[in-house]
Formats: sequence, structure tokens, C-alpha cells
Amino acid sequence: MRTDRVRSLLGLAMKAGKLVSGEFLTEKAVKTGKATLVIAAEDASDNTKKMFTNMCTYYKVPLYFWGKKEDLGAAIGRDYRASLALTDAGFRDAVVKQIKSE
Repeated sequence: MRTDRVRSLLGLAMKAGKLVSGEFLTEKAVKTGKATLVIAAEDASDNTKKMFTNMCTYYKVPLYFWGKKEDLGAAIGRDYRASLALTDAGFRDAVVKQIKSE
């Protein structure tokens, strides 16, 4: 049930233009200070997980590992996505609340 809520919030963020997806755009959002939250797929490669863990630690951006690549992609109406970055604090707070309550 909570998984559906997270998907809905990610979809709304995408439609509102407050979300970027894909490894390159997520990395760019973190490094430019626009990312408020990064979500990486649980089934992402070890290199991807390590890169985002190190990067988010350095830039002090919260990072969560949630869902599979298919889940992340389906939530935003795209194909597989290994990473997403939210660029809005309101969406960040709502998504974190739902992920923590799972």
C-alpha cells in the first residue's frame, strides 16, 4: 500500500517538473546543489550504489535505496531508471515519510 503512495508522489513530482531521472541528470542535480533527495534502485549495480553513496555523503544529500529499476521507471512513466533526484523540499518530505513508514 505504501509503495503505491511513493509511486504516486514520484509521478506527481515528475509532472510538476520537480524530479530528474537517470544517472547523469541525478549526478548533475546533486553536484549543483539542486537535489534535495536521491532515490536509487535496490537492484542498481554495486558501482552505481557506491557512487551515489559517496556523492550524497559528500554533498550532504539524503539517499534512499527503494524499489527496483522497473518500479522507479514505472512511477515516472519511463523505462528502467536506476536513480532519481527530487528537487523540491515538499516532495522530499512526503516521499521520505512514506518510505520510512513502509
